[in-house]
Amino acid sequence: MNQLLSSFLTLCFLVLVFDTPTSNATGRSMVDGILLPSQKNEQPYRTGYHFQPPSNWMNDPNGPMLYQGVYHFFYQYNPLAPTFGTIVWGHAVSHDLVNWIHLDPAIYPTHEPDISSCWSGSATILPGNLPAMIYTGSDSTSRQVQDLAWPKNRSDPFLREWVKSTHNPIITPPEGVKDDCFRDPSTAWLGPDGLWRIVVGGDRDNNGMAFLYQSPDFVTWTRYENPLAAADSTGTWECPDFFPVQLNSTNGLDTSVVSSGSVLHVMKAGFEGRDWYTLGTYSPDRENFLPQNGLSLSGSTLDLRYDYGNFYASKSFFDESKNRRVLWAWVPEKDSEEDDIEKGWAGLQTFPRALWIDRSGKQLIQWPVEEIETLRENEVKLKNKRLKSGSVVEIEGVTASQADVTISFKLEDLKEAEVVDTSLADPQALCTDKGASSKGVFGPFGVLAMASKDLKEQTAIFFRVFQNQNGRYSVLMCSDLSRSTIRSTIDKTSFGAFVDIDPRYDEISLRNLIDHSIIESFGAGGKTCITSRVYPQFLNYEDAHLFAFNNGTQSVKISQMSAWSMKNAEFTSDQTVKSAT
Repeated sequence: MNQLLSSFLTLCFLVLVFDTPTSNATGRSMVDGILLPSQKNEQPYRTGYHFQPPSNWMNDPNGPMLYQGVYHFFYQYNPLAPTFGTIVWGHAVSHDLVNWIHLDPAIYPTHEPDISSCWSGSATILPGNLPAMIYTGSDSTSRQVQDLAWPKNRSDPFLREWVKSTHNPIITPPEGVKDDCFRDPSTAWLGPDGLWRIVVGGDRDNNGMAFLYQSPDFVTWTRYENPLAAADSTGTWECPDFFPVQLNSTNGLDTSVVSSGSVLHVMKAGFEGRDWYTLGTYSPDRENFLPQNGLSLSGSTLDLRYDYGNFYASKSFFDESKNRRVLWAWVPEKDSEEDDIEKGWAGLQTFPRALWIDRSGKQLIQWPVEEIETLRENEVKLKNKRLKSGSVVEIEGVTASQADVTISFKLEDLKEAEVVDTSLADPQALCTDKGASSKGVFGPFGVLAMASKDLKEQTAIFFRVFQNQNGRYSVLMCSDLSRSTIRSTIDKTSFGAFVDIDPRYDEISLRNLIDHSIIESFGAGGKTCITSRVYPQFLNYEDAHLFAFNNGTQSVKISQMSAWSMKNAEFTSDQTVKSAT
């Protein structure tokens, strides 16, 4: 019955879409196409395999999806400058999530419901394989409303052109919500009752929330009386994401799967420049999301985050071709606006990550999608290497500025570990106070990345192990940026988080994706993730070095290590873009 109802509603939506006059989504009043500059080898901070447009400003990922075997990635983009401004939807496509083809921007400001900017949103694949995009438009009064667009030509697997519904705006700010605090609609999911649902981020009186909306036809939306989730004093929630995860499996799930004994839901929201999430159960009949263990999205040090570094506005999608959920996030610059103008660009995306729930059921795991391995070359291995106190060992044979490094450490005699009560400790503050040069017992030990030969510049990604008075152990993971550059204008804030492992039984593993000005670090197989931006003074990347180190008083052993140089991903332009330029 639900399937028949869904098919009927889809038919109604198709009639609305294709029998209603529309407005073109891709205007040409701002720019005639995406301009592809010649490769600037003199730009040392530009990446080799992380996604970024050829030039100008980029921020939030938008509407990722798979359509006719092609991955689509959209993003917030200012086509006119490397600084924030009037925003359009940049667009690129890929067959493997590694190599990308840049297309013309997909959605421009063209009519009153988005005339000031086309802000973040999400894709939903409706029955009949129809992509629909709901996004936030900023109108001429800077009021944030939700708009609808769909492909002009569904037979084009690249979906180069988009049109907008004349029903726009389909959702306007509710009573009591400021006009500029209502944005970033999620991917929609279909309930057992045949109604579509989305959440939209916002706040009332500085209390963040995910407003819930329902629709029978994807055009007419009604707000449910209560938000799906909310928290006091967090400010506006941005880029909410809501999706199911399967217990005891690394497989992803379609967004419309409901909670059951083997399925939990993830509620994620962005505020304070960080992406927070909680796990719980969702009941569509009561429109109720109940976080497990009483955890909420309050912004405390006890709450869960996707990534504890420079990572924001993330967006996920279900990749049905490989039965996985894939996650992206914006990684902003940490240099100055003057630097960005000189570079001609600003903003990166994380490398796509597969996402699933840990076997414990308490947190999520993230890991670079397997396709990244096609970029690996020149593997260097190391086994059973003991690092005595004060050891610094260079990892030679790889391109240190563009590498993928996995390393595992084994510890002995843990009863000697420092006694520290970490139950209420702020891990980032601990990493700042106890940096790579602060000698402990077990740690700091780890990797020195993007380092100069003389180590005056280095980014230390490391661990420290503590025990409390009851003999329980805590593993702290840090990304110490205090010596990442000698440049004085760079934000060198260090990052840190605890890792949920017991070092008595588990080796402590670390994977680093190093790509010039970005380092993505994955602790304990992706239980804890920290992304950092680094801007060392040395400009010749042949001068970059990579080291393993141990600055603790106790020896640690590298049980195994594999490091690869990483080839450049291919970033090309669509032939139609070349013709336009």
